[in-house]
Amino acid sequence: MKLSPARQVVLAVLALLLLGLQARLWFGEGSLRHVASLKKQVETLTGENAELAERNRLMAADVRDLKEGTEAVEEIARKDLGMIRDGETFFLIVEPGDRASDAQQDP
Repeated sequence: MKLSPARQVVLAVLALLLLGLQARLWFGEGSLRHVASLKKQVETLTGENAELAERNRLMAADVRDLKEGTEAVEEIARKDLGMIRDGETFFLIVEPGDRASDAQQDP
């Protein structure tokens, strides 16, 4: 069965069109490999967003505590600034070999 030249041209064009579409499906933008990598990126970013949302929730709770109550402010002042309340006694225990104890022993 021999095809006419016009049909051969049409078949050649259709074959090239099919190859072009297949190439795009396998290698181009929107290809199966590209979609798989995008899904992996979405999973990674979703995990990062969950971690950041939790961090934001904790920070919002800290801000609320600082605005509403004095306990959080007092805790920070005690821990970072070494502040004490009126009527409290502060004891500093120096371990042997600390720089502070070495400085006190030098005449």
